[in-house]
Amino acid sequence: MRKTRYGMAALAAGAALVLSACGGGGGNEGGGGEATGGGETVRIGIKYDQPGLGFSSGGQFSGFDVDVAKYVAKELGYTEDQIEFVESPSANRENMLANNQVDMIFATYSITDERKKTVDFAGPYFVAGQDLLVRADDNSITGPDSLNGKNLCSVTGSTSAQRIKDEHASNVNLVERPSYAECVTAMQGGQIDAVTTDDIILAGLAAQPNNAGKYKVVGNPFSEENYGVGLPKGTDKCADINAAINKMVEDGSWDEALKKNTEGVDYSYNTELNPPKPGEACA
Repeated sequence: MRKTRYGMAALAAGAALVLSACGGGGGNEGGGGEATGGGETVRIGIKYDQPGLGFSSGGQFSGFDVDVAKYVAKELGYTEDQIEFVESPSANRENMLANNQVDMIFATYSITDERKKTVDFAGPYFVAGQDLLVRADDNSITGPDSLNGKNLCSVTGSTSAQRIKDEHASNVNLVERPSYAECVTAMQGGQIDAVTTDDIILAGLAAQPNNAGKYKVVGNPFSEENYGVGLPKGTDKCADINAAINKMVEDGSWDEALKKNTEGVDYSYNTELNPPKPGEACA
């Protein structure tokens, strides 16, 4: 039996509504069930296609979101072999929580008032900001206001590039690609001058081995995105998860994970907003 506040609360409640899946639940759409060792599993939603944050390759999972998720799960009484990572695309996150396909989500999931109508959030565990990725030797771009006449790339369907055009540089040329990785490839080929999205996502892209030393994050964020842990509405788990996040910050594991996943790129997180200090209640 796990001797954590989380585990005891779950047992006292007599139901595994969040963060557990009973053995024998083979019909569960999310795939929860008994772990290899015979214990309960926890299903954690992550991105599979964001290097440095949530990335899946050959059955291995890596990134800052993954490291935070593993730390929190451990504090809640779960071993790594009891974690089942589940791909959670942005458009599906609310439904996956509502339908019990996952127990919690760490997937660059910004806390917003609109989302809080249907989802609870623990955290935040990181505060990102929209920024720009440019070539390492390009000193002409210092922020969104210096993009007039430049070619700016973002992913299809994103509003981040349009926000720059509307609010900062009306003469910027917008270019769309299916993924941020393809934006970076276009920048390497000289077709674009900058890529925009959240700063830590850009840092993760630049930290990939094939991009090492080629790019830099400008370091002039112009928005505030609070990444939270998505949970089913009505959860009573925020206090335990927030305590785990605070412990991760205090013992240095948070900073270690962030540095590991952005190693080799010119990037510094916003120290005025990070590391965050979540309270006991849901955000």
